[in-house]
Amino acid sequence: MLREGPQFTLVSPSFKDGDVIPRRHTCDGDDVSPRLEWEGQPPNARSFALIMYDPDAPMGTFIHWVIYNIPASVRSIPEGVQKEAESLPGLGSQGVNDFGYLGYGGPCPQGVTVPIGITSPFTP
Repeated sequence: MLREGPQFTLVSPSFKDGDVIPRRHTCDGDDVSPRLEWEGQPPNARSFALIMYDPDAPMGTFIHWVIYNIPASVRSIPEGVQKEAESLPGLGSQGVNDFGYLGYGGPCPQGVTVPIGITSPFTP
């Protein structure tokens, strides 16, 4: 346990932990960002940052998505967040992924299961 009280959890209703990411959310499909939801954030959190990465990419850890300055009042990110937009009104700002552009860039699994890590540090 990292801290006393409720634990921070981040999930996607688009797929379950350990499942293969649906084609819709990969570069082989529509390359649409998945919906993400969280709870258990510390009461003093002022903002969140989200980094979606592939720890087992052939060239090393690969960053698929970065969103930062997510307001502490936000509890989810909708599916299909606009690509190539740095500012996301009400959601924060997107950073550049390892594909070299702003926004979500889905994994390119080429027929294999891709473990994706999602971290969401908060600003106390």
